[in-house]
Amino acid sequence: MDYFISALKNYATFSGRARRSEYWFFSLFYMIFAVVAITLDNLFGITIEGLFYGPLYFILIFAMIVPSLAVAVRRLHDVGKSGWFYFIILIPFIGAVWFLVLASTDSQPGRNKYGQNPKGIGNEVILS
Repeated sequence: MDYFISALKNYATFSGRARRSEYWFFSLFYMIFAVVAITLDNLFGITIEGLFYGPLYFILIFAMIVPSLAVAVRRLHDVGKSGWFYFIILIPFIGAVWFLVLASTDSQPGRNKYGQNPKGIGNEVILS
């Protein structure tokens, strides 16, 4: 839950890096909240005709657009890719699989052009 809260605190921070655990725990809790919102929509009988979800689900989706994009971009930065690489998911099937592989890839050790490694691995200071 700490990673979800951390991602929400950095809801519009598209710079820096996000660890795998931050991205995946954010995704996990986002999915849990989506299931809860859909369940509440159905329990309250406020679903949209012909669909199984309603306004609570849409509120959650709109509230999470920016935080989910931000954590995905920071995750891409962690593996050394530009945030623009997120648009790879627009390629049907292959793009989603490729993004899944990138989101599952371990961090680049040390500093990259997006910042220090959030794990602290390879961040040694070299004194000259």
